[in-house]
Amino acid sequence: MASPRITSFQKRTEVTNSLPLDRPVGGSKSKKVSATCPKCGHQQLEPPGAYSTVCKKCRAHFRLDEEVKPSTPKLLQKANIEQKRVQCFQCGAELDVPIAATSTMCKKCSSHVDLSDYQITHTVSKNFRTFGRLVVEEKGYLLNTDSRVADAVIKGRLIGKLIAERTLEILPTATLKGTFTAGQLIIPQETRFRWSEPLKLGGAEISGELVANIQSTGTIVLKSTSRFFGDIQTANLVIESGAVFVGAAKVGLRSATSFSEEE
Repeated sequence: MASPRITSFQKRTEVTNSLPLDRPVGGSKSKKVSATCPKCGHQQLEPPGAYSTVCKKCRAHFRLDEEVKPSTPKLLQKANIEQKRVQCFQCGAELDVPIAATSTMCKKCSSHVDLSDYQITHTVSKNFRTFGRLVVEEKGYLLNTDSRVADAVIKGRLIGKLIAERTLEILPTATLKGTFTAGQLIIPQETRFRWSEPLKLGGAEISGELVANIQSTGTIVLKSTSRFFGDIQTANLVIESGAVFVGAAKVGLRSATSFSEEE
């Protein structure tokens, strides 16, 4: 007996039936989340990406709460970046910027704010305006300058005008001529510094020898190794045991304006 003849239509049907189905089977179903009907309180499972559904008990249509939708993993949340606070030289606005930033733009007046550090190792005639750190090395010479910085360390020579918003540290090898002001003057133990004009400061920490008259709106600290010769007008005065102080002191809440008025 001859075998039955297979038509091309039957071949195509057999091949199609042998292909795997796209529908999930068994444990391959996507994980569902629980949703509660606000009308009757019935709980049922819904796909995590669903926007709304119909209650299987009371047939009420309701929108799924945000709690039903999967939350963003904590690992994907934006990491906190350590920041520092700086000040715009143009308008005085305070700005929060990443510690590694070298510049920024003021959100108030749109001025460019330099945050870079500078190191002077040779002779330079330049004005600096940066909320970074200016270091004049022992062989460095900064002359004819009118600079405003956040922090300054002077080891070499400086001629001109210098404003240090935060700290100014004067090393034993430093030579300064001109005018300067600082939020905090630092005189290390090895330094012997003399200044003929009154020093107008926010505060000072003196560990070495200083011969000058100080007008301060903050706190003057004479460390145990310090030797100070001059007069002090300040809001607060701390004298450690062992410190040498020769001069007069006026202590109390005073402003820079009141100092200038008395001169």
